[in-house]
Amino acid sequence: MSSPISISGIPFSFVHDGPAASWSISGDCVAATAPPKSDLFLDPRKPFGDTDALPDAPKLLGVPPSGDFQLTARVTVGFKGMFDAGVLIVHRNKETWGKLCFEFTPQGQPSAVSVVTRGRSDDCNHFLVDGNTIWFRITRSGGSWYFHASVEKLDGAPEDARWWSMLRLFTLGDAGEGETDRVGFEVQAPTGPGCEVTFENIRYTQGAPSQNDLRNGK
Repeated sequence: MSSPISISGIPFSFVHDGPAASWSISGDCVAATAPPKSDLFLDPRKPFGDTDALPDAPKLLGVPPSGDFQLTARVTVGFKGMFDAGVLIVHRNKETWGKLCFEFTPQGQPSAVSVVTRGRSDDCNHFLVDGNTIWFRITRSGGSWYFHASVEKLDGAPEDARWWSMLRLFTLGDAGEGETDRVGFEVQAPTGPGCEVTFENIRYTQGAPSQNDLRNGK
């Protein structure tokens, strides 16, 4: 087990999980380089139970306090290969997770993508992004998870005031005995030589927006 890692302003610690990667922590900034052939996707075209070679990618995961919360970060990816990505992730076990990805499409364009995995993965491409930076937010509200993304702030608002697009509302189902949902960061480079990912302005906020605000972008 790796030693606990602290991130400035986050009230819980993180540990390395999955394949090795060199994580750099400085204040509220986390950076890592995804190694080649790192991925986290259980192909829905394969039969259930085909787990001889489960894919994996480097992760930095921690257990948040109980209750509602938001985890926000500005994600920048040095895209090189198809499906390179910087990810905010909710992770329960090797076959159950949700990930919010800033990913390089087969057409060579950065895109906001989300994947929810419960034995097998789905794959939802949301919108293309002009540039290599995006804001992501994971929210836990009750027993549900929300994924939001933002590429611009409100006119005249401070830099940290974002207009959020809701990408996903989902649940991972009931946890098994001894299982705990962890949240954090993941980097991947399934097809290329590896890519650098930086997570900046990482913020943890207790509580969640109202149900209306979770949907209307505030």
